[in-house]
Amino acid sequence: MLLLVAFATLIVSCDSGKHMNKKVTLWRTDKIPYGTYYAYENLRHIFPDARVVLNKRSPDRYKSYKLKTEKEDEESTSISDDDPGTNYIIISNQVIPDESEINALFSLVGKGQHVFISALTVSESLLDSLHLKAALYTGSFNTEDSLTISVNNPETNDSLSYTYPGKALDNYFVSVDSTITNILGRDRYGRPNFVQFNYDGGGSIFIHLAPMAFTNFFLLHKNNKSYYDNALSYLPKNSSVVRWDDYFRYHSAGNDDNNGKSLFGAGSWLSKQKGLSMAMMLLLVVLLIIYLFESKRKQRIIPVIPPLNNASVDFVKTVGRLYFQRHDNKNLALKMTTHFQDHVRNKYGIRTALSDPEFENKLAWKTGYNPRNLKNLLFYMNTLPEMIDVSDGDLLLFNRKLEHFYKYA
Repeated sequence: MLLLVAFATLIVSCDSGKHMNKKVTLWRTDKIPYGTYYAYENLRHIFPDARVVLNKRSPDRYKSYKLKTEKEDEESTSISDDDPGTNYIIISNQVIPDESEINALFSLVGKGQHVFISALTVSESLLDSLHLKAALYTGSFNTEDSLTISVNNPETNDSLSYTYPGKALDNYFVSVDSTITNILGRDRYGRPNFVQFNYDGGGSIFIHLAPMAFTNFFLLHKNNKSYYDNALSYLPKNSSVVRWDDYFRYHSAGNDDNNGKSLFGAGSWLSKQKGLSMAMMLLLVVLLIIYLFESKRKQRIIPVIPPLNNASVDFVKTVGRLYFQRHDNKNLALKMTTHFQDHVRNKYGIRTALSDPEFENKLAWKTGYNPRNLKNLLFYMNTLPEMIDVSDGDLLLFNRKLEHFYKYA
């Protein structure tokens, strides 16, 4: 499956004849270029002894509860936030926790857990708590079409550089407290974008400002997978639990109630406001009554008036029958030729000169009619005046040619 994702992503990124899906989701199930399917599925290779679980609750609301593992059909696993052997990974467009959630994150780190945050935008409150100052959230405005970043090798501390021809959307720190901050990575200009903070309890927190480095496109480009290996190697490999976060994908600044529903959801905040909820129900009933009455017709059905018949067409048919009954076939054929010329002049704006080759070329070009059939039709019209008589069969054949022209020209 991973090889299939790699092949599909490389084909999309390299084939200039197709349009690449440029939607940035950073979602674990998305196999599009800017999804994180590859990063999520490879967690078990980085942490072979750990259970990968999904977190959909605020950090300040789980004490000991059951989390689903990465496979929806597996039984849920009991996870406690007191377990020091836990790596908590958050990769999202933005991570904006409220004050209680920030305290909960630091509480986890104080208990020996490791929190890894990679986002385009991180809340100023969280950064201030770590004595960090980022640029003015340039991530959402950085529209460069390539990303170059570096990371320190955990074993040799050598700086390894990586690049790819995709969206950058990265940010950087303009100031850090060197006494408590370990700089692990930098952007193309040497500015820090990946830092680590170690705590006395054995835990640590990582802030990473280039989440595009964990997308399928970046990791499957050339040898960029080693960036993923090096960046996550700062987390303990012997961890028993890896918690992949889905909470901050949809929530910011504590926009979540005790049941995981929005504070402004129809089943939570509004239902608690009895006066407002009754007014809303009454308004809906009034709107329904107005719709039922206003949707009825206010006037009689307008009768359909049949269009007037084209008297000129009936006249032509009558005259045609008269000539045909008198067997004046040649005169009828000449009249049909005159009608043809009048039709060409009015519809195509071409001066009709039946014997002029230029007229034939112009008419074929304007109508798109088969040149061979048109040449045959015009030849018959040119020879018609010299004919002594026109038989019924010749007249019917001439009529078929004209009808074919009118139909397909």
